[in-house]
Amino acid sequence: MTNTMVKYIKRGRTAAGKSDSDAKVRAIVESIIQHIEEKGDEAVREYSRKFDNWDPGDFRLSRPEIETARKQLSAREIEDIAFAQTQVRNFARIQRDSMRDVETETLPGVVLGHKHIPMNAVGCYIPGGKYPLLASAHMSVLTAKVAGVARVVSTAPPYQGKPHPAIVTAMDMAGADEILVLGGIQAVVAMAVGTPTVAPVDMLVGPGNMFVAEAKRQLYGRVGIDLFAGPTETLVIADESVDGELCAVDLLGQAEHGATSPSILLTNSEKLARDTLAEIERQLKILPTASIAAQSWADCGEVIVCDTYEEMLQVADDIASEHVQVMTEDPDFFLNNMTNYGALFLGPRTNVSFGDKVIGTNHTLPTNRSARYTGGLWVGKFLKTCTYQRVTTNEASAIIGEYCSRLCHMENFAGHGEQANIRVRRYGNRPDLPWYRPVEAQS
Repeated sequence: MTNTMVKYIKRGRTAAGKSDSDAKVRAIVESIIQHIEEKGDEAVREYSRKFDNWDPGDFRLSRPEIETARKQLSAREIEDIAFAQTQVRNFARIQRDSMRDVETETLPGVVLGHKHIPMNAVGCYIPGGKYPLLASAHMSVLTAKVAGVARVVSTAPPYQGKPHPAIVTAMDMAGADEILVLGGIQAVVAMAVGTPTVAPVDMLVGPGNMFVAEAKRQLYGRVGIDLFAGPTETLVIADESVDGELCAVDLLGQAEHGATSPSILLTNSEKLARDTLAEIERQLKILPTASIAAQSWADCGEVIVCDTYEEMLQVADDIASEHVQVMTEDPDFFLNNMTNYGALFLGPRTNVSFGDKVIGTNHTLPTNRSARYTGGLWVGKFLKTCTYQRVTTNEASAIIGEYCSRLCHMENFAGHGEQANIRVRRYGNRPDLPWYRPVEAQS
């Protein structure tokens, strides 16, 4: 952050011993990956018993088991899930339709193009321990199916000793081809490396705790992943067009995710900053999830005061938050000028919870300042943009071959150059062209 003077009304605490904790998580995950690679289903079952006290005959749900889960939901609950999935599906289809295959003749006889090709198999992890995040099924499974992924494996841990009926129903309604009741490191490793009963996938997506996130990090390269995920983050940018109560609700609503989730208020009004602090104290006395939200706010909450919109913009882009709630007189200023964010929520009538659960945009978003270089999960993440080329005339092959030959020899690649030269000989009527020599331009 440069050339900006800011006033911190409240700062977050620096977590002590974080590097030691990270090292322990890395070591645990590494050993579990190795064990599952060696022992397959036996190791998966061992960790499922150890961490989730879960050891069914088959981790994969049958159609009758899926229907049994669905019957545990009311008609209203099923309708609510369907409504949310309709919003997500509609927007994903619009995004997919924006991605066109192209083919064009760039020079006479030279045809270039690209195709958007869906991945063959994707594994979707749906968190279900502390909070059963059925919305993650919409965001991952459904989006992958809209992209055209042929095989989508979806998994969630058992919830209080059994499959969570709403998560199972949401996964099924979203179009999952296989549904597993399996959680944690063992779930993502099984999908990534494969076991005798779980065929491997090409990509892993979905949020999870620090162990799931670390497993995805270590497996990256062997499979693709959506994002290197950290704790949920929210940034509220506000001025006196709104009040402290609204700001406090939107900060604490995200702080309840976990004790390490940053929630930050950025404002040009010290009065609003102090009103919000007072409101947070009041609301923490009545919020049912206050035990988590209070710790998160104490350790990771911040209140920052700037003088101008321009200063707030600079601070916001430096923070590069996952979620950015803009409640100012001119929210379009931030829409038109901000460059680093996961998703924007513009105006007091919307909020991060809408995006998390139902409005239609995807809630899997970049954290840890990675919004500086990537966006969130969307239909395009499940597509490979693959190019192709075709040369349709002798003249075009010879012309491109001449340029290619000389460029290859500038790089000392004689063999590459001969790939070009042979085309010049055959298609450019130059049979006397020397081998492994750059093609000289004809006058």
